[in-house]
Amino acid sequence: MNKLATLLLTLIAGIAFSSSAFAESATKEECIAQCKAAAEMVANDQTAAIAEIGNKNGKFVWKDTYVFLMDLDGNMLAHPMKPALTEKGSLLGIPDKNKDNPKMLFADFVEVASNQGEGWVDYMWPKPGETEPSLKDTYVYRVPGTNLFTAAGIYK
Repeated sequence: MNKLATLLLTLIAGIAFSSSAFAESATKEECIAQCKAAAEMVANDQTAAIAEIGNKNGKFVWKDTYVFLMDLDGNMLAHPMKPALTEKGSLLGIPDKNKDNPKMLFADFVEVASNQGEGWVDYMWPKPGETEPSLKDTYVYRVPGTNLFTAAGIYK
């Protein structure tokens, strides 16, 4: 009976270890590449791009992250994990999830897209499927010639 219990515990520990230790995290380079690919799609066919970016099973959702699309007025146009954000109007007055020092993350996204065209913004946001916030660093890329930008981030 001891051998069976040991084998069972070893098997359970191995499954738990493999699911957490080998979970893939997105890289900054992937975020940049995916934002630029999504921006190209937006420039070619905005309607199709909105549908694809908003698709939680689409090509702009990978590993532990995703691309979303906003305009310079702070409106969310496509978000695969929180599609309800597209119905809220301007998000400029909404802070991140940092209880001690909230940051106006959407206003920061718009500022970077408007003034720099591209760059990184860090803030606190829950990982998909979680409620507690984690530090996230998001790349913002303005779609050339438009008032739109794509963004994707990594959790630290």
